[in-house]
Amino acid sequence: MTEEINLIIDTAKESMDGSIAHLEKEFLNIRAGKATPQMLGSVFVEYYGSQTPLSQVANVSAPDARTLTVTPWEKSMLQTIEKAIMIANLGLNPMNNGENIIINIPALTEERRKDLVKQAKTEAEDAKISIRNARKDANNDIKKEEKEGTSEDICKKAEEDIQKLTDSYIKKIDDLLVHKEAEIMKV
Repeated sequence: MTEEINLIIDTAKESMDGSIAHLEKEFLNIRAGKATPQMLGSVFVEYYGSQTPLSQVANVSAPDARTLTVTPWEKSMLQTIEKAIMIANLGLNPMNNGENIIINIPALTEERRKDLVKQAKTEAEDAKISIRNARKDANNDIKKEEKEGTSEDICKKAEEDIQKLTDSYIKKIDDLLVHKEAEIMKV
């Protein structure tokens, strides 16, 4: 295969890897019962005029499976952090004890679990769309190469390789989703 075709395939693979990485990150934000510091990964706090990730202004820890503790590095940030957690709409109720913020993680109801599974399916579908877009871009680039004189056989083979790559990444997404669903539904 020509160097250009290999570059197109590598670019598509990188893009697909990025989609999987993004999906895994999104799945971390969907809580499945146990308290983890990543649950607050999407919380941003107003800090000296800019939106800053919570992890950069406080220490977030999970002393047990049902509790998160947020200890700000500056005591003056307590109210701001508490407000940011509530605004993040994670279904969590922070309690400020003057030293740190304690968040009790409620047990998930059956209805909430089903909502989380729906959310996970939506994220997985978004990742699949992203993978298909990478395939479409790669195929368009291959067609351009064919118009510029690359042999038809090489371009057909490259399109087949892109399709195999796409299929393997879609399967990876399906596997991740099955695992996440089982994690969410486990009581």
